[in-house]
Amino acid sequence: MDMAVITILVYLTLVPVLGVLLNRRVENASAWATAGGSMGVVMIAAGVAGTRIGGAGTYGVAGEVMRTGLWNIWYGITTFLALALVGIFFTRQYRRLKLTTIAELFLQRFGTSRCGWLTSLCVQTEYFVVNVIEPLLIGVIISKVLGIELVAGILSGSAIIIVATTLSGLKGSSFTNIIHCGMIVLGLAAVAWTGADQLGGWDQVTRKATIALQSENMDPDRWWSMFGMGLLPIVAMFFSATIHTPATSVYVNFSSSAKSESVLVPAFLIAGVVAALMSVLPVVIGIEALAKYGAHPGIGGYSNITQIAFDAGPFVGGIATAAVLAALISSGGPVLLASSTMVVNDWIPASRGYSHRKKLRAYRVTSVLYGLLAATIACYFGYVVGTAPVLQWLLLGFAMVVPPAIALGNIFYVRATSEAAVFWGIASGYGLGLATWILNKLVWHFDQDITAYVTTLVPLLIIPNVSFCKRMGSQTLLRSAQRQWLAGLTTVALLAGVAWWSQMIGDGYPAVVLFSLLAPAALAVLYFVLDGGTCRRIMTWGLVSTSSGAIVCDWVHRHYGWFDAQAYVYLSIFLPLLLFPTLALLAQAEIATDERARDFYRRLSTPC
Repeated sequence: MDMAVITILVYLTLVPVLGVLLNRRVENASAWATAGGSMGVVMIAAGVAGTRIGGAGTYGVAGEVMRTGLWNIWYGITTFLALALVGIFFTRQYRRLKLTTIAELFLQRFGTSRCGWLTSLCVQTEYFVVNVIEPLLIGVIISKVLGIELVAGILSGSAIIIVATTLSGLKGSSFTNIIHCGMIVLGLAAVAWTGADQLGGWDQVTRKATIALQSENMDPDRWWSMFGMGLLPIVAMFFSATIHTPATSVYVNFSSSAKSESVLVPAFLIAGVVAALMSVLPVVIGIEALAKYGAHPGIGGYSNITQIAFDAGPFVGGIATAAVLAALISSGGPVLLASSTMVVNDWIPASRGYSHRKKLRAYRVTSVLYGLLAATIACYFGYVVGTAPVLQWLLLGFAMVVPPAIALGNIFYVRATSEAAVFWGIASGYGLGLATWILNKLVWHFDQDITAYVTTLVPLLIIPNVSFCKRMGSQTLLRSAQRQWLAGLTTVALLAGVAWWSQMIGDGYPAVVLFSLLAPAALAVLYFVLDGGTCRRIMTWGLVSTSSGAIVCDWVHRHYGWFDAQAYVYLSIFLPLLLFPTLALLAQAEIATDERARDFYRRLSTPC
């Protein structure tokens, strides 16, 4: 047995056992799911960072860099932005509401379960992908290193995740994630350093990578550019990888686990920095693998990471492999825990009456059954579908969580948001996003991640507009048939104008600028007609914001050429449809008159 195998086996055995021993006396459901509200900055930061970096952050990024270029570094950037977003704007509210799952928030706010069930479905779609990917990729590594069958490797990896999570709970997972995060950073940094040294330094790495690209008739300038794939894929990655994060239920568990409210923002910011670093290092390794093995060598993901290290010696290779396994376990454990708490709390109504011990038993049984189901599907995927491209699979899971994340932002910061608007915004975003993904796979075959655009833009428009119409109807602002006729004619004229301008504009710059001014004004008139209470200040701010957006687009277009004429058309329609109803809702000082809403926002604004 060589040094690499010994290193891997020791790591896989020792670290999970430490986590179990640390939190072996879990006596109730709260201690298992939220650590009893006892964790500080370091534990939360390590736990959160570990959940973010798994198979996609290592395997996926390294493989995609070889395939499509340096632009994949945006995954690391969006990772930091994602954790900063949820840390600054959402974690304290989660703790004040004493949440265990994200779906409980909708029950507290509206008193109904349908939005919670739908949100749980969205989040479980992402978690299902993660719970399958992590044991699958652990099995790929273990089977290759130990020379065993893939199924045996997958089941071994699943057993590690299931046992460690079931016995140790959130606190044990966070403790082991301190070790995992350190191993990931040190291990991947060692691989990156070793790879560059073997190739003769970084200058030689870049030169050989460029030669490899040219030999495959790939454009080196495009490959080396952070914007080589264009702006649309970067925006799509931001939509899916960043905006979805507030609805990721595991961050609710970490928020409620804090011993004080003051530790949450620093913990999540530190986690963002660490997670971003852990996902940038595979970019470097992917470049080195390209330089050493060529643009299309059939070597991807973990082989990129481990092969370079094994060339330098078995010990470094063992450290590198253990680092990748650490990334998988650090992500798989907390996600399995959050999945189990969501199944019990959101999908078993009787669980609300369970005692703490009975709920703890339900959590543990569910985690075992869920983990075994994921392992079974992972075995099927390993033989039939394969492991690539895991980053694309994860981004799909992220995109499915974007609709409830947008709904959360509206509930917290636009208090007049209605329950119907939340439901239809989530349902339409999730349903249309999934339909778009299926059609793209079967019919359209677009290279762009159009699913992320659908799951983001659809709820962004539906939620404020349905809330606006709901409030408008409750205040009986449409008092005459003449106003309804005028609103209808304005809408028809606006749509006809948009269709005509879209055909006539082409690349004509003056026409584009004129349209970017006229379309928001027409929409402002429409909202004013619909809602007599929409004040001039709201219309002014909406017009100024839209015009400012057009000016920014124009500056970017002139200097970088990222936008064409159609971008102005879309911007001039989308921003007013988002801004006018949202500003109108914000201008309404009264929230909702029922006691439930008053109690909800009272707790939301009271530090605990």
